[in-house]
Amino acid sequence: MRKRRYTARWKALLTSVVATLGLVFSAFISLPGTAQAAGSLPCDLYGAAGTPCVAAHSTTRALFSAYNGPLYQVTRASDGGRADIGLLAAGGYANAEQQDVFCANTTCRISKVYDQTSRHNDLLPGPAGTAGGVDRGADASEIAVRAGGHKVYGIWISPGVGYRYTGAASGVPVNGQPEGVYMVASGTHVGSDCCFDYGNAESTPSDTGNGHMDAVSIATTCYFAPCNGSGPWVEADMENGMFQGDNGSNTANAGNKSAYVTAVLKNNGQTTYAIKGGDSQSGGLSTWWNGSLPTRGGYKPMHQEGGIILGTGGDNSNRNMGTFFEGVMVAGYPTDAAENAVQANIVSVGYSGQTNVPNGPQGTITGPGGKCVDVAADDTGVNGAAVQLWDCQTYAEDQHWTHNADNSLSTIGRCLDINGNGTANNTQVELWDCNGVGGQKWIQRSDGSLFNPQSGRCLDSPSGATGNGTRLQIYDCNGSAAQKFAVKGGAPVPAPAGKCVDVAADDTGVNGTAVQLWDCQSWAADQHWYHNANGSLSTIGRCLDINGNGTANNTQVELWDCNGVGGQVWQQQADGSLLNPQSGRCLDDPNSAGANGTRPQIYDCNGSAAQKFTLN
Repeated sequence: MRKRRYTARWKALLTSVVATLGLVFSAFISLPGTAQAAGSLPCDLYGAAGTPCVAAHSTTRALFSAYNGPLYQVTRASDGGRADIGLLAAGGYANAEQQDVFCANTTCRISKVYDQTSRHNDLLPGPAGTAGGVDRGADASEIAVRAGGHKVYGIWISPGVGYRYTGAASGVPVNGQPEGVYMVASGTHVGSDCCFDYGNAESTPSDTGNGHMDAVSIATTCYFAPCNGSGPWVEADMENGMFQGDNGSNTANAGNKSAYVTAVLKNNGQTTYAIKGGDSQSGGLSTWWNGSLPTRGGYKPMHQEGGIILGTGGDNSNRNMGTFFEGVMVAGYPTDAAENAVQANIVSVGYSGQTNVPNGPQGTITGPGGKCVDVAADDTGVNGAAVQLWDCQTYAEDQHWTHNADNSLSTIGRCLDINGNGTANNTQVELWDCNGVGGQKWIQRSDGSLFNPQSGRCLDSPSGATGNGTRLQIYDCNGSAAQKFAVKGGAPVPAPAGKCVDVAADDTGVNGTAVQLWDCQSWAADQHWYHNANGSLSTIGRCLDINGNGTANNTQVELWDCNGVGGQVWQQQADGSLLNPQSGRCLDDPNSAGANGTRPQIYDCNGSAAQKFTLN
């Protein structure tokens, strides 16, 4: 009887099967937490499959199990100070509290996204290109979600925001070399303009021809009709086309609409490419295309140049929008097994939260006709940009205003300002660098107006106009509908001993949750209170309420569903106290305690320091 021999071919096959099982197993043992299992993160998985990461970018977590460096850098608007935001533990999740503390009482932008490989392929706001001006960094607190059970921040891309490695990045494939790329991004914060991309691009921000890019995109761009439905679709931007299939169109691509999308692209650089998409919260990947490179001229072979882009096109087309959480680029053509293992790891992270609505301390300012206070030029406002009325758009960054402690109102890094710091009737308002002048102070009044103390006039829509593009001005306060502007961004309520009015349980208050004094934290959603037209004060969806609608001295306050009762009405008095008319008593810090966790109460109004609660 002849003894069987394993040929080299069968030995290789057996090795491949064992490796594949190892990849899948290592992915599934990765569970949400501060750190993750060794060898289980995306770049570990790709590396084990022979396609090493040459770039790895994320603001939410480590992409190598051994990584313990910075994820991104933030720059403060107030003083230009910079801080690197790192991890809670090696191989773990971002330390969002580090950002919150550093950016307290001001705004920050993401000024650098670090490469987690040893190649230092870091991304900076991009230079001007042939199709777009200089990019700005994203607002660092625009979009907070949860990953691994931790609060983390994504990168909110709106027109004018984008990042780039200019030049040929180290190790990134060029001139027809094989490569792969994935990103986790929003499938709900999307648009059809050009371009929300991540991946390989020209070494300079200009269109140098077909095949000079190889970046993955998720957008509602049907570049080559017909397309299947309305998208968004995972597509390949290979320059001068958003490709879904061989020659562009591919009606088999059904799109990916989930809040979090894993968008995958791989390209052997010579003949073949593949597009995949999946829900980053559950399930596997769908293969939308696996076949020939475009038969249009210039794509066989590819001519990549090795630049890296995030949020823009290769020529710096920066007119689209999206939300980015993580992504990598690899050298070589990844196996399906490696991509499946990476998807399993992404699902294990447990991403959660809305990805299409800014959720920082900002809020809208609604005005006449139900329109929103908006900045001309679609989220790209510079000094002097017109402030106007426009249809409310939940995704519009320049419609989300922060009500600052100094009574200024800011958006996209600048303040609502009166032109020339003027005081005369009909002087228009604009956007300008926040500088503390009187023309940047706005006080919400009980009649719904926004009052500027320096001029003694109110924000006004000329002749009560409500059309899109109506330029706002200041005018004599008159109580008309033209001057009703509701600030819905909330603001801190300063309390005795330098504390702020806060809700116990960290932004998760339910009916009956204690209202207390605590150190002021500009990022805390439950410290941002809305002064409503009916006199109530609300935060995180509920109102400041007197327990049991009581009226007696020493009755504590709490959070409760807003219901219009007398125990939810608060009037600012000239001495800085907050009066509850039903009880005839004022909000009070018992015995002037001033310590974290002190429960405020109502007590006879006495003008003492224990009753100074100032509404901004």
